[in-house]
Formats: sequence, C-alpha cells, structure tokens
Amino acid sequence: MAKYSENASRGNESEKTPVPFSVPLAAGAATTALLYAADRPTATLILAHGAGAGQRHPFMLSFAHALAARRVDVVTFNFLYTEQGRRLPDRGPALEACYRRVVAVVAERVDSARRHLFIGGKSMGGRIATQIAVDASLPIRGLVLLGYPLHPPGRPDKRRDAHLSAIARPMLFVQGSRDTFGTPAELTPILRPLTPRPVLHIVEGGDHSFALAKKDASAQTALLTDIQGVIGAWIAGLTGASAP
Repeated sequence: MAKYSENASRGNESEKTPVPFSVPLAAGAATTALLYAADRPTATLILAHGAGAGQRHPFMLSFAHALAARRVDVVTFNFLYTEQGRRLPDRGPALEACYRRVVAVVAERVDSARRHLFIGGKSMGGRIATQIAVDASLPIRGLVLLGYPLHPPGRPDKRRDAHLSAIARPMLFVQGSRDTFGTPAELTPILRPLTPRPVLHIVEGGDHSFALAKKDASAQTALLTDIQGVIGAWIAGLTGASAP
C-alpha cells in the first residue's frame, strides 16, 4: 500500500481535489476513502458521514475543505452500506469494524496521523467514532462530534450515552440549540462528570445539521465558518500548533 507523504500532491489552490484510496474490509469487501490534504498539516481528522448521506454530501465536503485549509489533513469515507448503494445502515458491529479498519489504514498511510489522529463524524458517524474510541489501544488523540445523536427525535428515554464515560479522551461536541436528537441542555449534565471534561460548543439557532430556522445564506455561511474555526482551534490547542 502506498503511503501519503506530506510533500506529495500538495498544491496552492484553496480547495484541492481530494485523493481517493481504497480501504479493504472483511470478506473481500472494500470501501472508498478521500484524503483532503492540508499544507503543513498538524494532525489528521477522520470524519464519518451520517446515516442518510455519504461522504460526498455538501455538508461533508464543506467541512473537509474548510478544515484542510486550517492545517488538518481530513479523511472521509463511506460506510460499506453506503458504498454498496444500500439505504439502511448496517448494524453497529459492522459499522464499528469498518471505522476501525479506516483508522488502521489512515494511521499507516498518512504522515500527520502518526503524530496526532482525531476521529469523529456527523450524527451516526460521530456516534460510531465514540463507540470505537472506548478501545484505549487505538491511537486516537481526540474526537470531533458534529450533532451527536443522543437519542432518536421524540424519544429522550432511548439515550446513547452509557459508553461515553469509558472513552477518557478529549472530545468536542458541536450541538445545535434546536437539535431534536439531543439539545445542549440534555447533553450538559451527561458531559459534566466526564474526564477529561468534554468541550460543548453550542450552535445558537442550529438544528441537527446546524441549519438556521430562517433561510439566510450569508448568516448560514458565517455560522458554518465559525464552527469550522472552533474545530480547527480546538485541534490546534491539543496538538500544540498555532491556531489556524
């Protein structure tokens, strides 16, 4: 397997074309990952997609390009059900096995990942990241969780937080104030006793995908840019790099 060197394929354009590579999975299957290479990267962030959209969804593209511009190599990938064109997500063990394999390949392939590797994702992708991060043997520096799905909408009794206390790694939760999968007010008492204390960034007016209730393109762009800046600064603070 070819490795990705920091000196290879890095141009000066603000949004470089991502580099695709294959991730072999069990039983001869494989999925596709994309590397958004940063200039002078300080870390790698693996960002997994949510249940209803793959790695080429505009939300994923926006965050991947923006964080790469903030000196973070970003890797996205498709869970196998998405890669194979199936609509329903696989069960948890299969999703976790896929994510674990991506972590292993990225840690071997991307130079900056061997210094500082962060994982996370949007909604379901972030939840699966937290589930594999319980394994202390994985070389994970921290987690970035975009719209953590604490519970299904309207079902606050079906919480998905029992494992969070076992992670014991830095975590950044980015949560919309209108998120029907779990509001910041619901998350706060869950996160407060965790060690190390997670950072909760509240997106005022944002829903599960950080969309504002009133359509305003400039306000929406500014909101997403702010979130991306928060993520870049948080990663820089943990890696000892200067803030992007």
